Amino acid sequence: MITDTTRQWHHLPEAELIELLETSPEKGLDSSEVGRRSEQFGLNRITKKTGTGPLLLFLLQFHQPLVYVLLGSAVITSFLQEWVDAGVIYGVVLVNAVIGFIQESRAVKAIEALSQALTISATVVRDGERRMIPAAELVPGDIILLQSGDKVPADLRLLSVRELQINESALTGESLPVPKETTPLPVETLLSDRINMAYSSTLVTGGIATGVVIATGDRTEIGRINEMIAAADILATPLTKKIARFSSLLLYTILALAAVTFVVGMLHGESWLAMFMAAVALAVGAIPEGLPAAVTITLAIGVARMAKRNVIIRKLPAVETLGSTTVICSDKTGTLTQNQMTVQEVYAGGVLFHLSGSGYAPEGGFTREGVEIHPEQNRALIDCLTAGLFCNDSIVKLDNDEWLVEGDPTEGALVVAARKAGLNREQTASESPRMDAIPFESQHQYMATLHREGDRLVVYLKGSAESLLPRCSFALSDADGVIPLSKDDFHRQAAQMAEKGLRVLAFARRDVTGHSGALQHDDVAGGLTFLGLQGMIDPPRPGAAAAVRVCQAAGIKVKMITGDHAITAAAIARQIGLQGETDGAGNLVALTGRDIEALSEGELKDAVQSTALFARVAPEQKLRLVEALQIAGHVVAMTGDGVNDAPALRKANIGVAMGTAGTEVAKEAADMLLIDDNFSSIEAAVEEGRGVFDNLVKFIIWTLPTNLGEGLVILAAVIAGVQLPITPVQILWINMTTAVLLGLMLAFEPKEPGLMNRPPLDPRKPLLTAELITRIILVGFMLLVGAFGLFEWQLGQGRSVEAARTCAVNIFVFGEIFYLFNCRSLRHSMFRIGLFSNRWVLGGVGLMVLLQLLFTYLPVMNSAFGSRPIGFKEWVVIVGASSIVYSVIECEKLIRRRRET
Repeated sequence: MITDTTRQWHHLPEAELIELLETSPEKGLDSSEVGRRSEQFGLNRITKKTGTGPLLLFLLQFHQPLVYVLLGSAVITSFLQEWVDAGVIYGVVLVNAVIGFIQESRAVKAIEALSQALTISATVVRDGERRMIPAAELVPGDIILLQSGDKVPADLRLLSVRELQINESALTGESLPVPKETTPLPVETLLSDRINMAYSSTLVTGGIATGVVIATGDRTEIGRINEMIAAADILATPLTKKIARFSSLLLYTILALAAVTFVVGMLHGESWLAMFMAAVALAVGAIPEGLPAAVTITLAIGVARMAKRNVIIRKLPAVETLGSTTVICSDKTGTLTQNQMTVQEVYAGGVLFHLSGSGYAPEGGFTREGVEIHPEQNRALIDCLTAGLFCNDSIVKLDNDEWLVEGDPTEGALVVAARKAGLNREQTASESPRMDAIPFESQHQYMATLHREGDRLVVYLKGSAESLLPRCSFALSDADGVIPLSKDDFHRQAAQMAEKGLRVLAFARRDVTGHSGALQHDDVAGGLTFLGLQGMIDPPRPGAAAAVRVCQAAGIKVKMITGDHAITAAAIARQIGLQGETDGAGNLVALTGRDIEALSEGELKDAVQSTALFARVAPEQKLRLVEALQIAGHVVAMTGDGVNDAPALRKANIGVAMGTAGTEVAKEAADMLLIDDNFSSIEAAVEEGRGVFDNLVKFIIWTLPTNLGEGLVILAAVIAGVQLPITPVQILWINMTTAVLLGLMLAFEPKEPGLMNRPPLDPRKPLLTAELITRIILVGFMLLVGAFGLFEWQLGQGRSVEAARTCAVNIFVFGEIFYLFNCRSLRHSMFRIGLFSNRWVLGGVGLMVLLQLLFTYLPVMNSAFGSRPIGFKEWVVIVGASSIVYSVIECEKLIRRRRET
């Protein structure tokens, strides 16, 4: 029985392969052997990994340092039978936990999608009979039969093929179907070049084949990708890491200040109960309870904005990560390009013609040396395009206002090029019906069709220039008709087209006489007339170049990582203006999968910094590239649409999958989806992400001075040996109501001008800069002076403690209202960005004022929060003192702006 499933199967001769697998190409395995191997290798399925359950996910919402402090305060307060205070604290913690639970993205389902990818049937030979069985029952050594339309059920080594082509784009990134053969290959052959292998979950687009199963389930290439997905760590986002560091620092600070408050009060002879409540008040005041909810809701608003720009966010933190992105690693096919092959050049009659238009829409024209021409006036051009139309089995049709190709995309491009010249397939088919054909075969490298044109038979050929030119003796010229062939001229032109990244096809024809109507290879062995060359490429998307330019101007490095060939990738990179290391001729330096394989981790870290183009890259190498960039300190966004992209999508700081062309595996591994599969949407998402990050920072800068001021008021009262100006329950009222009605309104702030002209945020830079810390301290001390001063003034006027505390609470609330207008822009005045550009702020302020009137005058609120009615004179002092905050901060911003200029 076989035990080794890790051999280099592509390298082995067929006889040795069959011997090692102990099978028979004619009879397959017998039933008893199948049973033994099923026990040894198990079912042909991807192993599912269990994720975090909903209960644990909910409990994890409480696993935060600041929440521990609040819970501890609530428990002790409950023992002291301060039920109102304890109830409010519990309520705040529970609300934050529920919001956080809802915020968490559903468990990653990439592995489930992989498992579903294998729920297919397979045609197998067992006991000498052909059978159809579930693919899950396959074992190594089974003989499999493939035909067009089949999904490959396991990893196979091909034993025989006939015109077999397999679409491996989901696994390797190769944009075109791969012709297969059975010849053994060198050991070092890369996965994408193993043309004698068929891999699980790839799609047979043409031909038939027989293969032997060499790996099933987790041992297949797709199984290896599954393991990489499971092993890839999900990194915390830049903001969450900064908030975690900030929370830890804040926790220690709060505990230290609470301890100081307790000790100082005891030294002053106060009761331990009063001092404990003071310490709780300080802790509750200093903790920004509204921060988790504010972060979640701000991100959710960003999600809604992005949806309008063709971006669906699956995981909320991805919104903020976009704003911090320093590198975008983009796939080529379908993201930067249209995934629609397009003929761009035709060389016929010794003349090079250029075609306009892109994609499968038959819209565009022909130019010669920049001058528009009429194709019908150029006989050689028409004949070359006609050959492309005749040697063709694909159909281009309009479906729901979208032009689609049924068949090979290369052939679809030839049909579209002919239609641009006015050639109609239906008309040409009736005038020159096809009599016979020789399908494309990899060993011959051409396709031939036989047509009846009047009373004569004509054979047309399509294939590589290397296969057609040796068969040709003549060429077609517009001026002189058929002339002797100059092979060097066509070889040179084909090479020039290939250097531009074009896929070049050659065309020829020959009149045949006395023919039986059955086309043979001998009929096209020689004496043909060479008609010309057509060069095609999957062109860049219309907005890709502009989007890349905007990202690069914003300091974001754009890198192309593709499974396609280096020459093709380099051509697209030039057209979209990709910037990176260049050679002596000014061309972008490309690292191939083989180059990456030879580099150590340190060498790769250095190489990824300067290199912008990576070609023929295998799945594990994409993962290495992402890891190398992250080690270098970058915040990485990775795009992809195939199974092969899933591990890198999971590992990247933000994974971006294609919503239309993407595989389910890629979508489930990603943080966000592009509805239109367009790179331009990534640039739009980055812009929205930066706007969201700005608004989050504005909220944090707005809320922290309140927490600081509240903590300082409690500390000052204990040190001074006076009553607390505000109680714990009043502090919670201030924090939660203002966070919702005032702070959250900053989430609706429009993006400030010049957002994409700024460099990316340095992930190593702290959340709060020295400038912002200074502003927080300044506002915090102003709130301290205003609240403590007004509280003592009220007591001095003979007012009750409750009325004095009501004035202190209102100082905090109205101080926050005025400071809110400062925070609408951290640098400019609110009049510069527009007083009414965010009407949500005005609505929130109105509701907050109404709530404070209820807090002050409604009896039930007086009972719940210990507040009392106050007079008009007190309101004048409160509003006047609060407005000082706005004036001082605007002066501070003005001074900073003048220093910068």
